Amino acid sequence: MANSPFQRLGNDLYTGARSVDFVGKRRIWFSIAIVLVLVAIAIPFIRGVGNFGAGFNFGIEFRGGSQFLVAEVPESQLPIDTDLAETAVHDVVPNAVVRISTVGQNGVRVQTDQLTDPQTASVTENLRDAYATQEVSSSFIGATWGADITDAALRGLGVFVLLAAVFMALYFRTWKMSLAAIISLLHDLVLTVGVYAATGWEITPAAVIGFLTILGYSLYDTVVVFDKIRENTTELGDDSTRTFGETVNLAVNQTLVRSINTGVVAALPVAAILFIGAFVLGADTLRDISLALLVGTIVGTYSTPAVAAPLYATFRQGEAEIAKRDKRVRALRAKVAA
Repeated sequence: MANSPFQRLGNDLYTGARSVDFVGKRRIWFSIAIVLVLVAIAIPFIRGVGNFGAGFNFGIEFRGGSQFLVAEVPESQLPIDTDLAETAVHDVVPNAVVRISTVGQNGVRVQTDQLTDPQTASVTENLRDAYATQEVSSSFIGATWGADITDAALRGLGVFVLLAAVFMALYFRTWKMSLAAIISLLHDLVLTVGVYAATGWEITPAAVIGFLTILGYSLYDTVVVFDKIRENTTELGDDSTRTFGETVNLAVNQTLVRSINTGVVAALPVAAILFIGAFVLGADTLRDISLALLVGTIVGTYSTPAVAAPLYATFRQGEAEIAKRDKRVRALRAKVAA
């Protein structure tokens, strides 16, 4: 049976017959990455009118406040009119900041600043009257608890990055691979968080779990590619016909099809979960975590060959032994060409 075009492409990439020049054209890839990161950082400033934190839609778990959940809205009230919820709150607290979202086909979630017990009781009664249902529950999350959640999330991120850096340095016996991998991880995190700022979707504890999960996926992909790079560069000898950068690029191309296949296989079910969670079931937790997973998977698949590997090659090419070997390879090529 004849090989498919994709199989032939994979074989050609592995043997070096065809190649995507990630290392040789790293300035282009670096420029793309820098532009994307700057845009991701600029979006919260723009949305927050100069206030970076205000550019994100933090969930009530982080900012604190009161929450009301209207369930089982009768069919006579469908489709749901969210203006009714806003009126129900403003009749009690005229200047309250209200965030309203639908939950599934017949539910409404209303979030406000912290309300007193009498205000909470009045808003609950107004919501029952507005949507003709008794299924209205209320809850309160204090700002202190939200701050604790934020601190825990930041500590978790810091511990993950530190452990990842130590693991990479010990496993590959070079801090340069570790540094390249960590920069790539931070690149993935910034872009993923930037998507949340651009879409206005809430950053909830579920989203934070998604952030940490995609960092793990990105690290896994980077370790696989770096392991191939180490294998190829360890075999470099005086008779090598490739420069260090070309050897790194060959390793990236040899694992490129695997990276793409893994990324697609991981992204498809996550995309299905995102669609079902966000647009069918109205399951907020599924939506929050799946957006982070989908964006992180796509970005992580691209960042390993386009950011991490070229960075590592850049860090190493200035070393005396590598520079000497590269100079010898280029001189040999010039001699053959002459």
